[in-house]
Amino acid sequence: MIKIRERITDLSALDDEALMLQVASGNSRALELLYDRYSRVVYGLSLRMLANAELAEDVVQEAFWRVWRRSSTFRAGQGQFTAWLFGIAHNLCIDELRRQRSRPTPVYDNSENPILLTTPDDAQDVDALTWQAEQRRLIVAALHELPPDQRAAIELAYFKGLSQREVAEHLGDPLGTVKTRIRLGLQKLRQFLHTHGIGQDDR
Repeated sequence: MIKIRERITDLSALDDEALMLQVASGNSRALELLYDRYSRVVYGLSLRMLANAELAEDVVQEAFWRVWRRSSTFRAGQGQFTAWLFGIAHNLCIDELRRQRSRPTPVYDNSENPILLTTPDDAQDVDALTWQAEQRRLIVAALHELPPDQRAAIELAYFKGLSQREVAEHLGDPLGTVKTRIRLGLQKLRQFLHTHGIGQDDR
């Protein structure tokens, strides 16, 4: 038990670049530490650009998901982690603003269209509606593949519209635990959806 505590303490003392090396090796604890350090800053940046709290929270989740997925591309010594992270968040916000300008209805105008999917909807024809119905079916199927605790957290956050703090209060769990469950759940959902041909053109 002492060794485990020492290892966690040592990990929390690492700088950003060293934590990214841990993330690249598959260490989700290192990602959680980076999230704790910078999620509020990323949220503030996103909120200023989007002027929408829900969209800003979505950008935070998506940005750290991309940090996890692209961790092997980060090169320590070629730039600070924060600049890399903020660049990811900034690009996500720009993409969202462009989507808002390209069509009259918001991308996330209802609980069935969370950030898990980025589906173009240029014409509401029969094929598009059929595809949307199939996507919703796959999301439901993907959710049932998750452990119950992760599924409950994601459903409350993305389908009931609760903030992460509200989810924690509703479930009676620590906020950090809820953040981790949502983060891990989103990773598994994306993997499931990618295997079914959704989100493969995601940058």
